[in-house]
Amino acid sequence: MKFAVIVFPGSNCDVDMFHAIKDELGEEVDYVWHDTESLDSYDAILLPGGFSYGDYLRCGALARFSKVMGAVVKAAAVGKPVLGVCNGFQILLEAGLLPGALRRNKDLKFICGQVELVVESNNTIFTSGYEVGEVITIPVAHGEGNYYCDEKTLQELVDNEQIAFRYNEDFNGSLSNIAGITNKQGNVLGMMPHPERAVDTLLGSSDGLQLFQSILKTWRVSSHVVTS
Repeated sequence: MKFAVIVFPGSNCDVDMFHAIKDELGEEVDYVWHDTESLDSYDAILLPGGFSYGDYLRCGALARFSKVMGAVVKAAAVGKPVLGVCNGFQILLEAGLLPGALRRNKDLKFICGQVELVVESNNTIFTSGYEVGEVITIPVAHGEGNYYCDEKTLQELVDNEQIAFRYNEDFNGSLSNIAGITNKQGNVLGMMPHPERAVDTLLGSSDGLQLFQSILKTWRVSSHVVTS
């Protein structure tokens, strides 16, 4: 399986994402610069965290207009897995690939540390390796991770099982403790916590590795790849 890690000016979690795929998952991965116009040769697209374009104007608002985003939208439309983490989540929201918005944390402070997440759905490309209700430990590092949407959208997220992860407690003000959501098709996931920073127990948790393993397992099944 071949992964693309999209690199915008200001990305700073791209190396972590690259390491998670190459060294921990053991799959092929490339850094892909923001002015790339085609992602046809990749099986999965990863948008890492950081401060794309310095977070000027609004987080993700400028990155949304990068040339590569047309290719990201195309990849999502044909069913390829698209994962946006932290700033990558913000970019997916700005691009309209996911509903809602992210606001400043409720205490207006940057938050960095380990948090507990509850797996709300394992019926997605990204979460099939978890159990519903399972509590996992994943680090966060964000200043604008307070998820918000209107009541109608929230009900749709619930009805369509689009809420992938919730925080185990309210620490940043996110509506309904939402930490990660998918699109209706289930192939686009945006989340504020960093699974790529939880792929080895030396990092404090390996709970994030299952997310990437879930992507790989689903791809192998859908591609009819037989492994020993």
